[in-house]
Amino acid sequence: MRLLLLSNSTNAGETYLEYSKKHLRSFLGDECIKALFIPFAAVTFTYNEYEKKVSDKFQEINHDIISIHKFDDPLEAVRNAKAIVVGGGNTWKLLKTLTDFNLIPIIREKVLSGTPYIGWSAGSNVACPTIMTTNDMPVVELHSFRSFNLVNFQINPHYTDNNPTNHAGETREQRIEEFIEMNPHVYVVGLREGTMLTIENHKIILTGNKTARIFRKGIAPIELGSNDDLSFLNK
Repeated sequence: MRLLLLSNSTNAGETYLEYSKKHLRSFLGDECIKALFIPFAAVTFTYNEYEKKVSDKFQEINHDIISIHKFDDPLEAVRNAKAIVVGGGNTWKLLKTLTDFNLIPIIREKVLSGTPYIGWSAGSNVACPTIMTTNDMPVVELHSFRSFNLVNFQINPHYTDNNPTNHAGETREQRIEEFIEMNPHVYVVGLREGTMLTIENHKIILTGNKTARIFRKGIAPIELGSNDDLSFLNK
């Protein structure tokens, strides 16, 4: 199994997917691949607009994508995919649409059989057992929070330590502590912007110039970086 799970698509002051280009190219390899793109997290823009935005960036690294909404048979599109790319946006909308098209089991099977999977933000959320650690507003109603379950841990993309002055609400850490209180056997990775997880079979490494904050019930949060082996998260 090969996964590349990004916290975000765009760093402040950079163009779309710019920080991740070399990692995307390295992950997909030198041979040109046209990956299957899942645009279902889009809410305020069209799938065609999303496809073009991602395609333009992938062409810069000698790869390309085609959106699943262009196919008459989405299940067959997944079966034939050389790689699967799941874009960010609203995680709830993404999971609902995947479920409506009955794509969860077939994508899971495809990725577990070795097809490369790339996701950012919401696309990283759905790689987890559930979407319960998303930051997004539930703009649609779901029958289940369960998603692809490609890894055994949860990701909180865009993780931040910020606690704005005069803000009396919960910090991100406090919200995650609520999750692990109710789900004590699950690790949560606070994945800061500009970082990503690469998962190759059973090995997990962090890439980026920031650490990830690891949470689990009963232990103090820990900071791990690019020199650390995070493979314990999947056990």
